[in-house]
Amino acid sequence: MVRMATTFGAAQVLVASNRGPVSYDVLADGTLAARRGGGGLVSGLSAIGADADALWVCSALSDGDREAVRRGVGEAGVRMLDIPADVHADAYNGIANSVLWFVHHMLYQTPLEPVFDAEFRRQWTSYETYNRAFAEALAQEAAEGAAVVVQDYHLTLVPGMLRALRPDLRIGHFSHTPWAPPEYFRILPDDVAEQVLRGMLGADRLGFLTRRWASAFEACAAELAGGLGDTRIGVHGLGADADFLRKRSHEADVDERMAALKAEIGAGRRAVVRVDRTELSKNIVRGLRAYEHLLETRPQWRERVVHVAFAYPSRQDLAVYRDYTAEVQRLAEEINSRYGTAGWTPVVLHVKDDFARSLAAYRLADVALVNPIRDGMNLVAKEVPVVSDAGCALVLSREAGAYEELGEDALVVNPYDVIGTADALHAALTMAPEERAERTKRLAAAATALPPTQWFLDQLAALRS
Repeated sequence: MVRMATTFGAAQVLVASNRGPVSYDVLADGTLAARRGGGGLVSGLSAIGADADALWVCSALSDGDREAVRRGVGEAGVRMLDIPADVHADAYNGIANSVLWFVHHMLYQTPLEPVFDAEFRRQWTSYETYNRAFAEALAQEAAEGAAVVVQDYHLTLVPGMLRALRPDLRIGHFSHTPWAPPEYFRILPDDVAEQVLRGMLGADRLGFLTRRWASAFEACAAELAGGLGDTRIGVHGLGADADFLRKRSHEADVDERMAALKAEIGAGRRAVVRVDRTELSKNIVRGLRAYEHLLETRPQWRERVVHVAFAYPSRQDLAVYRDYTAEVQRLAEEINSRYGTAGWTPVVLHVKDDFARSLAAYRLADVALVNPIRDGMNLVAKEVPVVSDAGCALVLSREAGAYEELGEDALVVNPYDVIGTADALHAALTMAPEERAERTKRLAAAATALPPTQWFLDQLAALRS
């Protein structure tokens, strides 16, 4: 039987997410070293002030994190949950990333997958356990009437569970991914689909990155859960942090990476840049195919353009992601072998994550290629125009959430159409410098309309109202 907590904690503002703002490594001498992260939530919590009694509840993700919890080592304002590693693996990889992510990004090869069998049900039980651990921790820590903002598809059940424990709280949930339309969402077993929706509808307010994703959720709720009830819906299009990006992109390490990239590209050549993680939704393989088609059908670009492709490994503990990363590398090598010359490498591929190098690529890009199959927002599309030195044409998928804000000044493509994407790359490369610069200014203005700090504070204000 679920009961409301009998004692209240002290936190007035709480954030819940799988990954927290700090992680730990066990050093060779047995001591723990903390690594701090950044991002919109960190900025938002900082903006509300140190006296706001804020708390971030997150999961221990590594052996170092779990050791920190066991030793009682922690950061002020952070509570890390030592959820058993096997339960976390089932919930995070088995359900969140292998089921819910695939549903919302519409990635299944449906003749073969998914198969919701006994193994799925076992993992779903772990997902419930994982969500319940968060709900119970939030219920313990929250002051009476506190505001709780739950993050993303990992924690869809938390709002409903927390509502049962603490009906006094103001509960919000924000989705950083797309939301599937009802006909695709119904791939999930009926009871699971309804459980996810009712978990979300335990919130007072749900936030989405675009009106399209919000409308898809509303349609699912109408068909499968009898409507929204008292839950309100908000749209908050997360923007780029212009001040941070402009400052960071002119630091010494970025200048060093720029010099190295310019040497790899070669003097006088144009650069088509992409920066992505090798997530299946990012569509890197078709992007390479489009570039290959450009070289094949418009030979005037041979030796005059280089595709700078950063494909940073993601979720390599899942076989399908390892295979996808290998295919990206294989195709880049194939293009280089087919078209490359002694003085020209058509594709400069980097797979080791390097933020300074990414910023360097942003600055020197003539064209940015952002062609996801489906993407909640895609901040790369917003960051490149902000950082670009001389102006950058943006080739943008209509399936990226950023399309709603940037589509008017981008060259918009169907992400499945390789020939259409090649045509857009050609148009971008031949765009007049004056037009490119004007488009970049408008793109940068739209991209920074809702910077991360304001994005978080707007949600908090709406939840409290």
